[in-house]
Amino acid sequence: MSSLFATQNLYKRYAEATVVNDVSFAIAPGECLGVIGPNGAGKTTTIRMCLGLTAPDSGNVLFYPEGAAEPLYMPRDALAIKAQLGVVTQFDTLDPDFTCAENLRVFGRYFGIQGAVMDERVPQLLEFAALTHKADAKPGELSGGMKRRLSLARALVNNPRLLLLDEPTTGLDPQARHLMWERLQVLLQQGKSILLTTHFMDEAERLCSRLLVLDHGRKIAEGKPRELIAQHLEPDVVEVFGVGAVALAQDPALRAMAARVEVSGETVFFYTANAQPLLQALGHHGHLRTLHRPANLEDLFLKLTGRQIRE
Repeated sequence: MSSLFATQNLYKRYAEATVVNDVSFAIAPGECLGVIGPNGAGKTTTIRMCLGLTAPDSGNVLFYPEGAAEPLYMPRDALAIKAQLGVVTQFDTLDPDFTCAENLRVFGRYFGIQGAVMDERVPQLLEFAALTHKADAKPGELSGGMKRRLSLARALVNNPRLLLLDEPTTGLDPQARHLMWERLQVLLQQGKSILLTTHFMDEAERLCSRLLVLDHGRKIAEGKPRELIAQHLEPDVVEVFGVGAVALAQDPALRAMAARVEVSGETVFFYTANAQPLLQALGHHGHLRTLHRPANLEDLFLKLTGRQIRE
């Protein structure tokens, strides 16, 4: 499938630090590409270059207009590209003095959308965001989830082909997150493309067709979530926690039953292709608690980027 949007060998340096180091990726129509990585991995700078807010030191950002023979380049063709983009930033930028409906109308004017077109579009967007009953409310009267859905509706004012979402569910409770996910799934089914950054691994696995893992400015992995998990991890994980659990990480007999053993705080993680012998052996340590589960995207993230805190 042909690309809708792509980056080619992006580099960005600040003083002596290279914060984006040879990052390339492409997004196809109707695809959700997730970008994950620890703090300082280069995610935000990459997104800013995609939006034309930060100029790369080298490399290209390209957008492929429908039916056009040649791509558009950022920042040279920034206005033409931004007309096809919708953006939801990590922090709300809604105008507190306008109602929900007015926030949509005013934003539409930036794209030259007014009159009858906007009269028809505003109620459609409010309905999509489940905010019809809040049309005359101001952002200060909305819950966090409502504000995020209004931000998403605003990003759709210009009927964009590509949405750039920077941690769109940060700070939301589980119910609000699930409603946001449902709305994003609807957009994907409609053929929209999404570039998503997130720290929630369940969100990335649920929404993303493919994942891009960044660390220290470099792309260290790319692929479908389940394929990446199968490629880099053993299928089973046994977590052991409680007083004395960490000491088990040094037990030669237990270590021999696992392909890999990691310790984080008071929890020991045994990664294995056959969990039953390990679970039987752990049964002799009844004072400890165990959790047997399949390997997941969080395990992948921690294996590739490490367990140490990034400030």
